[in-house]
Amino acid sequence: MEQNRKPAGMDIVQGELDRCVEILEKNMERFGADFPSACATGGKYRIKKNDDWTNGFWTGMLWIAWLYTGKDKFRSLAMENVNSFIKRLDDHFILDHHDIGFLYSLSVGAAWKVTGQEELKEQILRAADVLAGRFQEKGGFIQAWGKLGDEKEYRLIIDSLLNLPLLYQAHEISGEQRYLDIAESHYDKVIHNIVREDYSTYHTFYFNKETGLPDHGATHQGFSDSSCWARGQAWAILGMPLHRRLSGKGFTEEETALYENICGYFEEHLPADGLPYWDLIFTDGSDQPRDSSALAIAACGMLEMGRTERAREMLAVLHSLASSAGEPESEGMLLHGVYAYAEGKGVDEPNLWGDYFYMEALYRLWDPQWNPFW
Repeated sequence: MEQNRKPAGMDIVQGELDRCVEILEKNMERFGADFPSACATGGKYRIKKNDDWTNGFWTGMLWIAWLYTGKDKFRSLAMENVNSFIKRLDDHFILDHHDIGFLYSLSVGAAWKVTGQEELKEQILRAADVLAGRFQEKGGFIQAWGKLGDEKEYRLIIDSLLNLPLLYQAHEISGEQRYLDIAESHYDKVIHNIVREDYSTYHTFYFNKETGLPDHGATHQGFSDSSCWARGQAWAILGMPLHRRLSGKGFTEEETALYENICGYFEEHLPADGLPYWDLIFTDGSDQPRDSSALAIAACGMLEMGRTERAREMLAVLHSLASSAGEPESEGMLLHGVYAYAEGKGVDEPNLWGDYFYMEALYRLWDPQWNPFW
């Protein structure tokens, strides 16, 4: 690989944060108390109610914007969002899935971290209980999707590593051991089953419903069951060090070696310009779309591990090849994302998690003392 290794300097970091804030201010006027869709179409997000797994990314960006600027309008809208998330809990509205952490760590959990409002603790515990309620004793994992116990959905997915921080926050608040036990068991099942011998990852992994034993890996959004979905590999690059910090245990020698090899697989399968294709099976010369969001997630993983220079290099790639600065009409911060290629969904478009993790990585660099929302 002959990637551009010149890291992003603080001038780029500040310039991009300023630009992200400007985009948020413009988008806020259009979305009001509603939410943007998971991915854009023609650079524009659709306006939706609080009904998707991605809505927390929007609220998380509002909180970062408030921390960065101190402008009350960001906090005010973020708190309005928080009330919407609490009502969503009250109504149990489209919460029968495992993405409760994506929703609540970046909304209610973030609100508690930055405002200290005591009444938010109860709401965090309520959200954590929804997530914990999907734990399957047979197999020791949190079921990702579908009706609980459905044999066709008796599986976990690699994205789930980013939902576990909610359980650690619930333990911090309540002291209840069950939150830790579920998080530890699920994490163990992910890293010991979803990583292949060559250190690529499956997107999903099934367990036998009757015995709870590991069964087989498969994909849902990757190219094939045997390929490596780029965003999935990135979830591991960020999710493992988050678990290391939040569990307070650090990495074992085995985990350290596993993590280095997972990162190595990702790095070795980047094209020469450093911006990954949507699946790592594709290499230089391919006409397949890229996925900028995978690199933004990986950059946050590098920062979580203290690998600041590598994160700066990744951000330089995103700034030069995927920033929406050259497309002022775009409502996204990053171009060239992919949601679900096989469904033709959000292909070569901005998406909310790409925007969020780009902004998180920039803000981590801007304020190294910041305690992220995870």
